[in-house]
Amino acid sequence: VQLVESGGGLVQPGGSLRLSCAASGFPFGAKAMSWFRQGPGKERELVAAISIYDTPPIYLDSVKGRFTISRDDAKNTLYLQMDRLQPEDTAVYSCAKGRSYTPSYGYDTWGQGTQVTVSS
Repeated sequence: VQLVESGGGLVQPGGSLRLSCAASGFPFGAKAMSWFRQGPGKERELVAAISIYDTPPIYLDSVKGRFTISRDDAKNTLYLQMDRLQPEDTAVYSCAKGRSYTPSYGYDTWGQGTQVTVSS
C-alpha cells in the first residue's frame, strides 16, 4: 500500500490550494479515504472523509464551507480543495486509507504528508 501526497506549499491568508493523494497497492475504489492534519504542537485531527458511496462527506467543523474532499476512482486519486485558507490551517496534511467502504471503520494506513503553510 502506498499513499503519496502532493500540492502543499506556502499561501497567503484567503488563498487556495489543492492537495492530491496518489494511491496504489490496494483496491482504491473499495475503500473510504480521508485527509488528516497535524499542526505544530497539536494532535492529529480528521479534516475530511469520503466513503465509496454517493453520501455527503464528513468535515471538521472549522473547515466546513471552505474545504472540499473528492475522489477519482479511475485515477486512484484523492483530492482536497482548500479555499479561504487561514493561518490556523497551517499543518502537515496526510491522506489515509479506510479499513472498509465507510469512514466508520477507521483507517489503517497514512501517507507521509505534505506541508501547508498559511502566512502573509
